[in-house]
Amino acid sequence: MSLPSGLPEEVSDDEPLARFLTSSGHFNSSKIKQAAFLPNPKDGRTSVFRHGQEPKASLEAIGNRQIAGRRVYGAGIVKAGDVRAVELDVESIEPPPRHADIINWPWMKDDREFGKAQRKEMAILLAQKSLLVQFSQ
Repeated sequence: MSLPSGLPEEVSDDEPLARFLTSSGHFNSSKIKQAAFLPNPKDGRTSVFRHGQEPKASLEAIGNRQIAGRRVYGAGIVKAGDVRAVELDVESIEPPPRHADIINWPWMKDDREFGKAQRKEMAILLAQKSLLVQFSQ
């Protein structure tokens, strides 16, 4: 089954995902920092878009359109298979077009600090596997 964007509902392991960077603290000159991939504490998900590093102009346009009102410094590109390798998953969520969420982050109600440490370790692994794409602004 395909989504309104025309993409298949199932995200394949080799598909690149873009995590838009809206804070200068999410990266440095050469790499993505783990904070960029941490889930939103309100819903336990990390928003991504199904797009690779090229064409860069298209990636930047999606970021600026979808993250309106905030500066988008660039994107961290990670493969869906790398997300699954750290025992997380990717779920297509449209609209907006091409949107997906990284899901299944650990939330331990009885040991919050352990859950937080697990999420941080998973985010570190995703950051290490990601490619930094910076936008001109």
